[in-house]
Amino acid sequence: MIKLENIAKRYRTDEVETTALQGLSLHIEEGEFVSIMGESGCGKSTLLNILGLLDAPSEGSYEFNNINVTSLKESGRAALRKSNIGFIFQSFNLIDELSVAENVELPLVYLKVPKSERKKRVETVLERMGIGHRAKHFPQQLSGGQQQRVAIARAVINSPKVLLADEPTGNLDSHHGNEVMELITQLNQEGTTVIMVTHSEHDASFSKRTIRLLDGKVISENQKAPSQAI
Repeated sequence: MIKLENIAKRYRTDEVETTALQGLSLHIEEGEFVSIMGESGCGKSTLLNILGLLDAPSEGSYEFNNINVTSLKESGRAALRKSNIGFIFQSFNLIDELSVAENVELPLVYLKVPKSERKKRVETVLERMGIGHRAKHFPQQLSGGQQQRVAIARAVINSPKVLLADEPTGNLDSHHGNEVMELITQLNQEGTTVIMVTHSEHDASFSKRTIRLLDGKVISENQKAPSQAI
């Protein structure tokens, strides 16, 4: 489903060139749950941005769902991204001025889904995330765990093929963190491909494969059984 071959990413200023990724190759099959780990500055976030079609590599080839996306312009990447990829962020990235329901509905507005269908889909996904009773509340009225449930609901409202999670429990206590990881694992078990950047060995234990980066390169891969904590 995802094939990266010899990916490099360099950032240039007038005086300095920084290499974030170099010679990175990675294959991820449909339905996998993969954790990406490594020290700060190893290239994890850069890799996630490329996987999520938010950025393009400086060199190499990226094939997403049998489409070579390497040379696509931003408009082409955006079209693929909106229909195929959901994002979960450590900081939730909810819009304070919008209600829970309006935050979750936003991707469907961009996709021009009819209003009546949007309403039904939002109600369904909020109930599934256990926060249907919070639909009319605003983000600042929710706990951190509830805000991340809203963020997950928004990420999966358009039934993406791939869910990208960037430190999804980083701002949560262990109890709410486990709840979020259980939700993500359930989505994976239902067929969603999950790629998660994390510093947490505990969170990585929920995944089926762990990839470790150092200085912009893959240095190890570990295939394992899903966590027994579920």
